[in-house]
Amino acid sequence: MTDIQIGGAKRGRRGYSLDEVAIAPSRRTRDPEAVSTAWTIDAYRFESPIIAAPMDSVVSPASAATLAANGVLAVLNLEGLWGRYEDPDPLLKEIAALAPAAATTRMQDMYSAQPVDADLVKQRIATLREAGSTVAVGMSPQGASQLAPIASQSGADIIVIRGTTVSAEHVSGEGEALNLKEFIHELDAPVIVGGCATHQAALHLMRTGAAGVLVGFGGGASHTTADVLGVRVPMASAIADVAAARRDYLDESGGRYVHVIADGSMGGSGDLVKAFACGADAAMVGSIFARATDAPGHGAHWGAEAWHRHLPRGERNQMETVGTLAEILNGPSRSADGTMNILGALRKAMATTGYSDLKEFQRVEMVVTA
Repeated sequence: MTDIQIGGAKRGRRGYSLDEVAIAPSRRTRDPEAVSTAWTIDAYRFESPIIAAPMDSVVSPASAATLAANGVLAVLNLEGLWGRYEDPDPLLKEIAALAPAAATTRMQDMYSAQPVDADLVKQRIATLREAGSTVAVGMSPQGASQLAPIASQSGADIIVIRGTTVSAEHVSGEGEALNLKEFIHELDAPVIVGGCATHQAALHLMRTGAAGVLVGFGGGASHTTADVLGVRVPMASAIADVAAARRDYLDESGGRYVHVIADGSMGGSGDLVKAFACGADAAMVGSIFARATDAPGHGAHWGAEAWHRHLPRGERNQMETVGTLAEILNGPSRSADGTMNILGALRKAMATTGYSDLKEFQRVEMVVTA
């Protein structure tokens, strides 16, 4: 990001969003059928580099099974309704039907009325395991010290610690700070942690032993973080910055590769393509899947920020459904706006620019369009 003068006492870096960049074609093309979108993290391989975000509107035990059957890693939020209520579907339907003015208050009530149930958490993990797919569960940094050990001991394959912004060590005035390096070392499962959006923050997270870091905060469809806190880094620049940290940490650690996972600000296939071009190894998405007719949100979409008890930084959005989860991933598409067959679009973009796999595609030429 280019350093520019904001005013006499302040300088800043020019950042670029995904809307402000594009990929350039090359001299070589290839057939889309000859392109691989496979992705591997730790011991787990997936045919798709897409991760379904740990959001109640996107991932349930049922939708996780559907997504897994289509090659996607789905992350169940253990602090969401599925970790609090035996049967949350009536609540999910109620949230989808709420008037916009009443949504925030009602969701705050729903999520605070029932605490996270450790036995229910174990039950959910067992259900996911019975489906035979890779079990991934998510939690906030605040809930990690309690939930991550339970999840690891219950057989979770991958643990995702996801927040608006996550640091390697959280300093707290109440109780002991969470030192991620020590914490991750004690878990049996690989950990994906984030978000972050700068080289320095990413490098610190990589040094904790995380298998992957999430890039981005404040820019997703369910977030209003930029409006409430004034915190935002444009996504294209954030991914490229963290990808540079991955390269530097690879040298520093003597060859340990930490995966860069774009998280947020990707509303369609074109955004996903550009996220990979900027250096992402995988992409975590929410709103794209919330548009599915078989998504658990019943056409509504929200994240954990929307029901924060004291400072909500997100909204319940009403999404226009476009097709099933399987159609959104692999088509056939019935629209030309990038909301369906997102994997087909990624393969087509890679083929059009002549690259055969995602690691090669990270070297594609890009242009600034702003």
